[in-house]
Parts: sequence; C-alpha cells; structure tokens
Amino acid sequence: MHSINDYCWCGSKRSYKECHMEFDQRLKALKKRNIIVPSRKLIKNARQIQGIKKCGIVNSGLLDMVGKNIREGISTEWLNQLAYKYTISKGARPGVLNFEGYPKSICTSINNVVCHGIPSKKDILKSGDIINVDVTTELSGYYTDASRMYRIGEISKEAEKLVRVTRECLYKGIEVVKPWKSFIGDIGYEVQKHARANGFTVAREFGGHGVGLAVHEDPFVFHFGRKRTGMILVPGMVFTIEPILNSGGNRVCIDEKDKWTVRTKDGSLSAQWEHTLLVTEDGVEIISM
Repeated sequence: MHSINDYCWCGSKRSYKECHMEFDQRLKALKKRNIIVPSRKLIKNARQIQGIKKCGIVNSGLLDMVGKNIREGISTEWLNQLAYKYTISKGARPGVLNFEGYPKSICTSINNVVCHGIPSKKDILKSGDIINVDVTTELSGYYTDASRMYRIGEISKEAEKLVRVTRECLYKGIEVVKPWKSFIGDIGYEVQKHARANGFTVAREFGGHGVGLAVHEDPFVFHFGRKRTGMILVPGMVFTIEPILNSGGNRVCIDEKDKWTVRTKDGSLSAQWEHTLLVTEDGVEIISM
C-alpha cells in the first residue's frame, strides 16, 4: 500500500498523490464493474515515453529511407542490408534481428505473403508487386514498431484497393481510441467492419501488441471483435495497431522450411499497415508510422 507522499510506483520520482493516485482510483472503480483494466507494468511514465518517442523517430525515419530506395529490380536482401546500416548509424539496433531466432533486420512480405517474409537475394522486386516492410527499432532500451506498404511500378486495381483499404482500416482503429472510454474490442470492430464493407477478410491469427520496453508486450490487439470488449484503454498505454487484410479468404499457412513466412492459403494478395500509438490524457498520439 502506497503512502500518498511516497514516490509513485511508476518510477516518475513524483509523489504518489501528485502522480497516479487518482489514476489508480479510477482503475479500481472500473475493476469493480468487471471491466478489464491494464496492469501497472503496461503504463509508461514520462521518462519512458520520451525514450520511446526518440526511438520512434529512428523507426519512422527508417521507413522513410526505405521509401526513397525501394524500386523494381532490387532484392529484399539489399533492402535488409540498407536498413541495418541506417539503424546502426543512428545509434540504434534492429529490434527483430535474432528475436526468437528471426534471421534478418526487417520483414519483407510480397504479394501473397501475409507477414514475416524473410529478406532474400532471390526475391527481386518487379513491377506490379506490393510489399510490406515491417521494422522494429531498439534505442537505449526502448522499442517501436511500424510497417508500410510500397507499390512497385504499376499495380493492379485490386492491389491498389487492398493497400488503400488496409490503411483506412488502420486509421479507423486509431480514430476509436479514447482514453477511459474505448476498449480493445472497439478497435477490432471498426477494422473488421471496414474490411468487410470493402470485400476483404482479416487475417485473425495476427494482431497488434503492447510495445515500448520490449518488442512484444500485452495487450494483444485484435483486428476483429465486438464493441466494449477486452481491456479498457487508458493514458500511458503504448501499443500497435497493424491490420492485415486479404483479398481472398482469411486462412493462412506458415512456410514449412523457414518456419517464419506466412502466406495466404488461397494465394490471394495480402496487405498490412502498422503504427505505434500512445494513449494520452485527451486522445491518442502516433509515435511511429
């Protein structure tokens, strides 16, 4: 039990009374109503948020750099090496390199690859391809995560619509984030609703996640679901929203050889966009995009 004049549990070095006492009281009242609330370890303090934001600048800058260099005729391994050099030059490191055995610095998922595509010298980009580049950066012990879709040359109308609608789904999810009012389920509901309205399916096996002090933290952010279900969203939470939409069915399969690459079961196109977000006192802030 905290004395109101003790340092706050969040590590801010402010008194509990001035920092999180009222916050804890609100959570306690919500819990009494059987609402799922975040644990203390999911709430970032001002110092941690500052560190995560600095990391986010590098992470977003990396995707900007990819956008300036990605083109027809290059290999995804060349992109991987470029990303590694950029990240190291900023005093950071690729957060996914060797994470749970992943062998590269970025994920490159082309056309029917849903996620976790491994860069390779054999994968040469050609006109008509769509590719998701997913990057996670660690800087001074803090992590951010984001991905973008890139169009190579002239792409089909189907691919163009899929890329556009997937990004729209991401922002539908962001728009619903309201501190003390919205839930994880609200995000999934809006994403799924917009995907279905446009004739696409959501890859259900994968979702967003908490991030900041590790590559993956709680909560898991579903991209389908019902309103007012799951954990309530409160200030200080940092997590990703990263919908994956398929132009065909939502069934997927994992490559039997590399154990990482996920593809659509029916060979249909897939797209993903991802931002790292901070829930603030009055809304939501994009930390990396």
